[in-house]
Amino acid sequence: MVETEFHIDEDLAPYVNRIMSGKNTGFDSHTNIPLYADGYPGIMFQQSERGFYILPKKKKLSELFLFGQTLKPISLDVKGRHNYVVVQLYPFASKYLLGINPIELNDECYDLLQIKYLDIKSFQNRLIESCNLKEQVQIISNLMRELIHSHNIYENDNIEKAISIIISTQGQIKIRELLKQIHVTERTFERNFKSYVGLSPKQFAKIIQFQSSLKQLTEAKFQKLTDIGLDSGFTDQSHFIRTFKSYTGQTPSFYYANL
Repeated sequence: MVETEFHIDEDLAPYVNRIMSGKNTGFDSHTNIPLYADGYPGIMFQQSERGFYILPKKKKLSELFLFGQTLKPISLDVKGRHNYVVVQLYPFASKYLLGINPIELNDECYDLLQIKYLDIKSFQNRLIESCNLKEQVQIISNLMRELIHSHNIYENDNIEKAISIIISTQGQIKIRELLKQIHVTERTFERNFKSYVGLSPKQFAKIIQFQSSLKQLTEAKFQKLTDIGLDSGFTDQSHFIRTFKSYTGQTPSFYYANL
């Protein structure tokens, strides 16, 4: 995906992390985009001649959908000309948008075109008619506003604060240390976190920790592979390899050799 610098409206800034877009004009092209756990759900609008598919499920995706937390290694696969816009959301945002338990969205995509309680077709038509990225993002932004207004979910500042702390510490903070900063009981925190994010705090921290190691590996910011595991807070090399393989289907050394 190509990250796009784009101004995020002030009222949606608490929900949106970044905007990404991409396209391919080759008629005979074949594009495969690996997706690994990163802790962020998102909304994707895509246009293609032969359809976008999610592998290994071989499931054809809607033109407009919301994807949840990714836990298993998957990829988007498309043949021929295509373009797409992805609005990457903060981990709690899918609950505000759909008002459902985000656990139901783990490793799944929710077809936004099936929504009945607002005129989703008008949003779809406007997205199709527009060839301008900024316009398309604005249309998706307006859709988000209507969805948030429809559900009116109570905002949980403790969960948002906890997510920020986990991300800023690259997933290396202990849960007991985190609890000291947000001043809630462990049971309440666990229940609320899972309700808003779809993952336990430990699962989410592990994903952020994995992403830290993936970034180091991709940017070749290491002298030895063993350094990455230690820098990312894994207890030992076998723990690092096991975690990395669970999210990518590959060992760190194999992944690096095939960059």
